Amino acid sequence: MASAVPHSGPVRFERLTGWFGARDQALFRSAAARHWPAAAPVLPRLSRSANHGLLWFGAAAGIAAVGRSTRARRAAVRGMASLAVASAVANTVAKGSVRRSRPILDAVPVMRQLKRQPVTTSFPSGHAASAAAFATGVALESKGWGAVVAPLAISVAASRVYTGVHYPSDVVIGAALGVGAAFAVRGLVPTRDQLPAPGRPHTEAPVLPGGENLVVVVNRASGSAAARSALVRDALPLAEVVECDPGELVATLEKAARNCRALGICGGDGTVNRAAVVAARHGVPLAVFPGGTLNHFAYDIGIEEVHDTCRALASGDAVKVDLGRFTPGPDGPGGEPGHFLNTFSLGSYPELVRIREHWSPKIGGWPAGVLAAVRVLSSQRPLRAEFQGEQRTLWTLFAGNGMYQQMGPTPGRRFDLADGLLDVRVVHGGRLPGLRLLAAALAGPLSRSPVHAAERLRRVRVAGLTPGTPLAFDGEITEAPATLWIDKDDEALTVYRPLPL
Repeated sequence: MASAVPHSGPVRFERLTGWFGARDQALFRSAAARHWPAAAPVLPRLSRSANHGLLWFGAAAGIAAVGRSTRARRAAVRGMASLAVASAVANTVAKGSVRRSRPILDAVPVMRQLKRQPVTTSFPSGHAASAAAFATGVALESKGWGAVVAPLAISVAASRVYTGVHYPSDVVIGAALGVGAAFAVRGLVPTRDQLPAPGRPHTEAPVLPGGENLVVVVNRASGSAAARSALVRDALPLAEVVECDPGELVATLEKAARNCRALGICGGDGTVNRAAVVAARHGVPLAVFPGGTLNHFAYDIGIEEVHDTCRALASGDAVKVDLGRFTPGPDGPGGEPGHFLNTFSLGSYPELVRIREHWSPKIGGWPAGVLAAVRVLSSQRPLRAEFQGEQRTLWTLFAGNGMYQQMGPTPGRRFDLADGLLDVRVVHGGRLPGLRLLAAALAGPLSRSPVHAAERLRRVRVAGLTPGTPLAFDGEITEAPATLWIDKDDEALTVYRPLPL
């Protein structure tokens, strides 16, 4: 009698798996016997179109193209990343471990069956895993696009039972695996709503429902600004929207700031920079409508779309923001300062920006960036300057307005735009600039080595610059003075920013 006890667990398990297997086959036969008139012309084709993820590649491209927003593009990328993880786990680890045979097709009508039957094992369903992963990944970034994709994902999963290539449990477990993969990806790369609310300290600004007493200046030459201006007019019917060319921008901003309760700006980072300086000088809050290529500042304060700014205008929610400042002067700041909202740099980066801006209208932004990097790293000479009282040879000197959280010498994301700090990163001169820049990128902020240094500072002095040395700030290029001071004007600007939903 005692010898039967150790075997009671395996016996119960076998009975349980046998019961589930019988129920699974019964459900499969029931689905095969049922007549689905609306499904016949759709589900087999849909099942084939999802082979190798082709359906989801097309869906991702459609979301990015039709959505025309950063949120839509992020949703598409997250959906594909989730699909890649789910597909790898389902089609390699899971199928190789279980090795369940495919269902026998005798009960499935011939018209439903796929012309080419799968040759892999049955458990779990890779199609269901990919469909659920893609839909969940999209929904985690954009509930709207998730609702659009969900019926398609459910249909693909159902098609695998309808066509007889999977048992119901294969599909259910595959879908659960796909959902888990999407959440695993979110654990590694947080969605926007998981990140800390950007900007501090919170402050109040005039409540302007419908855009009353708001003047929005649109730079026609900035990225998508012209298209966004139509959205601004529709969303804020009481606002005055003024479009201008780059040469008229500063004069138009000055006029607008004298005749409004809040100044709006639609354009890229360079355009927003000019509007910020004018708004701070006149003491009016700034409403930013992203209309450029990168829109670093707008994204860092939590604004991605026109409706984000409209929501802040309707509630009067805003944040205080520091203005970075660079001022010429041998013994102390003495001349007319320049300002930066995002970044300031000397060395290789200004030359990279110059080459990229020259070629991007001809060959496109990304190819121009690659071309610029290759040319700069192959031909650029290191910069000789006095940095914080010491003579240095530098490939790059970078100063960020606030601490950037992303690793590397280039801008990432900031969670506090009023911290009073400069994120200063230096890549020292020497051979192989490409390897040095890569080492700095891998090391990240607040680090020191013979190749690079990164630290928090409140003030930086740079002297001994050669005449004609280029200086870059917020994507703009100018000539650096022989000596300059870099610091910040703390909480100089009020910017509308919606509270997190």
